[in-house]
Amino acid sequence: MISDESDRFNPRDPKPADAGKPSKSAKRREARKLATQALYQWHMAKHSLNEIEAQFRVDNDFTDVDGAYFREILHGVPASKDEIDNALVPCMAIALDELDPVELAVLRLSTWELIKRVDVPYRVVINEGVELAKVFGATDGHKFVNGVLDKLAPVLREVEVKANKR
Repeated sequence: MISDESDRFNPRDPKPADAGKPSKSAKRREARKLATQALYQWHMAKHSLNEIEAQFRVDNDFTDVDGAYFREILHGVPASKDEIDNALVPCMAIALDELDPVELAVLRLSTWELIKRVDVPYRVVINEGVELAKVFGATDGHKFVNGVLDKLAPVLREVEVKANKR
């Protein structure tokens, strides 16, 4: 039997230029993960946003993270906290102060994206919020997050939601 070894993997072969580079959406997903943790810390410890951001940039590898998006979320959510919370309250049967702090961080981040980042489709916002709740939240926290965001999206993104239902 003749063996052709030309197709075998050789670790010394140069990698293609785009090999292993995360996509823009993957970098944003990582930014959201870190931002969720940072927002949780802001909520619980009440440290300054600049202090939290500096700590996260030192403690985490930002190679595969959209650092600008992380910063925008971290500073944008607290700046819009009242607007975000006012949008959330009618969509929940529980008071904000009774909410699990992780789920609150996820909901605030997702609501901020629905309000401020119309370039991100509402379905992406909901899916990312649910995934964050699965990773960081309580066992069934993702179901709660999904329910709230499903109620909130038609309120904040009425035209987009209606266009998607056609």
